[in-house]
Parts: sequence; structure tokens; C-alpha cells
Amino acid sequence: MSDRFFAIPFAVAFSFLSSSEFRASAQEAKQMDFIDAHVHVWTPDTGKYPLAPGYKKESMKPASFTPEELFKHCKPAGVGRINLIQMSFYGFDNSYMLDTIARYPHVFVGTAVINPLGKDPAREMDDLAKKGVRAFRIHPKLSEQTIDKWLRPEGYQKMFAAGARNNQAMACLIGTEALPELDRMCTAYPDTPVIIDHLARICATGVIRAEDVDRLCAMAKHKKVMVKIGAFYALGKKRAPYIDLIPVIKKTVAAFGPRRCMWESDCPFQVQGEHTYQASVDLVRRHLDFLSDDDKDWLLRKTAESFFFAK
Repeated sequence: MSDRFFAIPFAVAFSFLSSSEFRASAQEAKQMDFIDAHVHVWTPDTGKYPLAPGYKKESMKPASFTPEELFKHCKPAGVGRINLIQMSFYGFDNSYMLDTIARYPHVFVGTAVINPLGKDPAREMDDLAKKGVRAFRIHPKLSEQTIDKWLRPEGYQKMFAAGARNNQAMACLIGTEALPELDRMCTAYPDTPVIIDHLARICATGVIRAEDVDRLCAMAKHKKVMVKIGAFYALGKKRAPYIDLIPVIKKTVAAFGPRRCMWESDCPFQVQGEHTYQASVDLVRRHLDFLSDDDKDWLLRKTAESFFFAK
């Protein structure tokens, strides 16, 4: 059910509170509308939703991460809406993600994976737009090219053109070594929305290199490029509260502006071992002191809302 459904009843229900109590309640309600820009879900039911060639049930770790299991983590942290990312287990078959969106249309939108080398990827994008798909995950392995030419296949030209036409993003799972070729395509297709996942995996090795940060920040010259700030469990020292990542985040947000940065958890991987969902949210809420409250609202809600949930 839509969060907007509760807007008027909420105001009426709390009309008897003092002004300070009402502000606190309103702030709490606002925090319940955070948006997670990056989550994977899957089901153990491989009969109904077969795995792609090369994957086995043992590949699924955890064995299950359904929407209902996700809600146990995200709802207590104030996250009410989510952009789902097609899981690699399913290859180009987006059925489980699409069925999940159809079950919870006010909660989920999706980022699909299609074959850029297929017969008509642009038509697939058109068709999937009607089913709640707002973006398409792309990465070098899909193109069967070297890293310096990973966007050269003709199918990517069709996808970038369709992305501009439909306002559907190219969601890039890449490291900084893939950015020069993306830079070329963004120059050729300046109206195509582009999202760079996981801070372009900067410092995934545990080492923060200034040249990697500079290369990512240089992409800010393209006005349609956005960045996901998250997957903290996999970056830097890989330990909560993840404050070693603050300098990288600060430079990235300064380059792109908070209106082109969006927080992501990368669940379920964020909730394994010692890592928690709340710790990922709290890095933005409690530790990024260089951001104003409004800036944090853009990272935690408004950037993703303006793109993924725009009416």
C-alpha cells in the first residue's frame, strides 16, 4: 500500500500532540520513507524460477532471500521502497524480479538484465518499461570485448538510445578501469541516464587510490550520470561503522552533488556475517557530518525517488 495513503490520517492522528512532539513524529515518519537503490532477491523455488546455465543451488548464498526476508531488515531501518537488481543466478530471465514488482507495486521497481548482443535489446527495454523496470544492469562481461572496448557492440548503441528516449538508466557494474569507455558513450549519448554502482568499486581491495577517486569524480561532467553510495561491507576496511570510507564519499558527493548520489545497501550481502542493514543506513545518517539534513535526505530518499519512482 502506498505511503501517501497514510499522509492525511497520520496528520489527523497526531494533531493533538504538542508542536515539539509533532515535529518528532513527523521526522520519524519521514525516516520511514528511505529508499534503497540496490537490493537483490531470489527464491529457493528453482522449479518455478530456474537458474541460468552455469549456476547451481549451491551458488545461492544465502539459499533464500525473498522480499519477506528483506523486509525484516529494511523496515526496522526505515526503508519503505526499493530498486531491485536482477540477480545473476537467473541470467537474462527477469521473471522472479518482475513477479516481485507485480506483488508489491508500491514498494519495488527494477533494474533488469538483458542481452546487449541480442536481436532487439531496445524493444526489450520498451516492453520492460511497462513492467516497472527503470534501469538495465550492464557490465564488461556481457559484451565479450576487452575492457577498453566493452561498450562497442551495436546493441549498446541501441540501448543507450532507448535509455534516452524512455528515461531508463544504464546501471553500470564496473571498476574504474571501465570508466574511459563509459565516458566515451556518455559523450555520444548525453541524454541517457547512467548510474554507477558501488562507487565504481573504489577501494574494494582495501586500498584507496587517489587516481581512482579522481577518475570516478571526473564522470560528474556528464550531467545524467549518478552514483550509488553503498556496498560498504565490501569496500575499504570492510568493518562497520565504515568511517574509513568518509573521505571517498565526501569527494564523490562534492563532485556529483547530493542530487545525483543515492544510497544503496547491496542486500543481502550487506547483512551477512558481522554486517547489518542498519549500519549501512547509519553511515549516512550519523557519520557524514559534512552533509546537511537536506543533503542526507537526497542520498537516502529524494535522488532515488526522483528517478526510480517519478510519476
